[in-house]
Amino acid sequence: MPETETDFPRDIIEIADQPIIMPDGCRLSARIWMPQDAEADPVPLILEHLPYRKRDGTIVRDSLTHPWMAGQGYACIRVDMRGNGDSEGLMTDEYTEQELQDACDVIAWAVAQPWCSGTAGMMGISWGGFNSLQVAALRPPALKAIITICSTVDRFADDIHFKGGCLLGENFGWAANMLSYSSRPPDPLLLGPGWRELWLNRLRQMPFLAREWISRQTRDDYWKHGSVCEDFGAIEAAVLSIGGWHDGYRNTILHLVENLDAPVKGIVGPWIHKYPHYAGPEPRIGFLQEAKCWWDHWLKGIDNGAQDLPAYRAWLMDSIAPQRWVDERPGRWIAERQWPSPNSDEVTLQLGDRSLGDAEMTTAVPICSSSDCGSQAGEYFPFAYGPELPDEQTPDDLRSACFDGTVLTEPLDIVGAPKLALRFRSDKPVAQLAVRLCDLRPDGTSALITMGVLNLTHSKSSEEPELLTPGAAFETTVTLDQIAYRIPAGHRLRIAISTSYWPFIWPAPERATVTLEAGTLALPCRTVIADADECRFEKPVGAAPWRHENLRPSASTRRTETDPTTGVVTATIFNDAGENRDLNHGLISGSTTHEIWSIHPDDPLSATSHIRWEQTGGRDDWRTGTVVDMEMRCDKDWFYIIGKLVATENGEVLFDKDWEERIARRFV
Repeated sequence: MPETETDFPRDIIEIADQPIIMPDGCRLSARIWMPQDAEADPVPLILEHLPYRKRDGTIVRDSLTHPWMAGQGYACIRVDMRGNGDSEGLMTDEYTEQELQDACDVIAWAVAQPWCSGTAGMMGISWGGFNSLQVAALRPPALKAIITICSTVDRFADDIHFKGGCLLGENFGWAANMLSYSSRPPDPLLLGPGWRELWLNRLRQMPFLAREWISRQTRDDYWKHGSVCEDFGAIEAAVLSIGGWHDGYRNTILHLVENLDAPVKGIVGPWIHKYPHYAGPEPRIGFLQEAKCWWDHWLKGIDNGAQDLPAYRAWLMDSIAPQRWVDERPGRWIAERQWPSPNSDEVTLQLGDRSLGDAEMTTAVPICSSSDCGSQAGEYFPFAYGPELPDEQTPDDLRSACFDGTVLTEPLDIVGAPKLALRFRSDKPVAQLAVRLCDLRPDGTSALITMGVLNLTHSKSSEEPELLTPGAAFETTVTLDQIAYRIPAGHRLRIAISTSYWPFIWPAPERATVTLEAGTLALPCRTVIADADECRFEKPVGAAPWRHENLRPSASTRRTETDPTTGVVTATIFNDAGENRDLNHGLISGSTTHEIWSIHPDDPLSATSHIRWEQTGGRDDWRTGTVVDMEMRCDKDWFYIIGKLVATENGEVLFDKDWEERIARRFV
């Protein structure tokens, strides 16, 4: 955890439950930290607008972050979105017009208060990073700057839904997650006698997001809404974009740095899906000091050099033996004054006859991977639940077509997004490719550098996909995720290509054979070899950590097994977040997740996923619980989804609801 600081330039006060009434009468609940003397010396606003429950869901990071920033002379407002936590109303989906308008209305309310100086910033990680960008595109007058962390500019192709047009397993997983998160009750201590009816009303109208997200299989207006890549020019606020190489949202930083006309800076570290002052793997950075520098300049007008920082700062990772978790990732910080960088060059390598280099392919290569290929991928966004990082890649390499380079005689620094241009034929109308760039180490291990997936029916367009004509020749380009990685001398590069990547992506309806006829890899490489850090960050600090009593420790397990009789391969993941009691208001919170992903190597239609979420809450004399059970399976033409939600109070069932959906498959 970051080093604790409690001595701030300004004394702070906290408001645990500030009602903010929306124009339609809906009461949102906010937690506010601000300087004690803010009415005498007004301060800028920093808003974080989330569905994740300020009372218990984000309390760990809120405790570290918002009091510290308030002590520097800011009013930090953490709002429960309508339909979540202690706010009234209903949430129907993610990033709705109502959600974004509510954020604009909160900003308007705040800047009208006597303690506010009239300027505002917005920040957040993941959901809060998404809606910070989206609200910035709406240009509320007071919003001058944002900090967006682990977010995306493209809701269809670079979120948890349809990466490269492929249906991500995380699409179903996150739908189960949100059904569990949003079904928890508000706190009676804040809501009073009406809390139970508010909870029941929320439960009765709970959206079944799996149906909504899986049914929209092309990049239509639904996905374009909130995708700021549709109009980068709409953003005028200054943008600081931050991400991590071990997170699923690593591409946003350079997309923003390359495309925004507004002031923009980017930072990428070796982190998972967490704020960078307490994320792993290390090194962590002084995120709060970076944020203060950003806010001081754009919200207070202080000439502190924030506008002159490098456009792009990134942790260039060293090669290490792959494992499911590492506490620290060796490397060094690189800094680019501008992007695209004059220090960048493109290295072109040909796919040859199982080679990667100057020679072109003379014999076509058929690829028909077993459906269980992908077991070594790791989580889409690791979240500190134990063994979540990509593992040793050899088991997946053996199920793929591999093209290996020669032994490097000098280091090669890959910085950017590799691209693989391919000419291919498919024997089925729907097929997909997963492309992995791997580091073949002298110790015999294969380490994942970066990867990309593509539904080949989306080769020309995700708005209007086209079925493949079996046997016809096609050309396409697979863009791999952004990365900064040093391949040392003595290592080799490998391109591994498979037609499945389970459970990272849902398998195509038929087991396709894709025959490669040619391929060219474009590697973005840095021409300046960094021998030491090119920039530095302050040490990570934070306010006093959350005061709580641990009632049950956390635990995580992951295993993959093959049934010796049926041949079915099953990945079982169990995460126990533990259970804790808040020592200030006494609220108890805990959760467990159990995931089962099964498939037969020879049958893509055998794919099934079962996810069970259990939430516990309440106080010693009042206990609540919710259980969400969801299952997904498929045939050639349909997806089948079953869901069940049960809510209890003191052991008695208060509410239960079942869903059963059949969703047509189109191009997936």
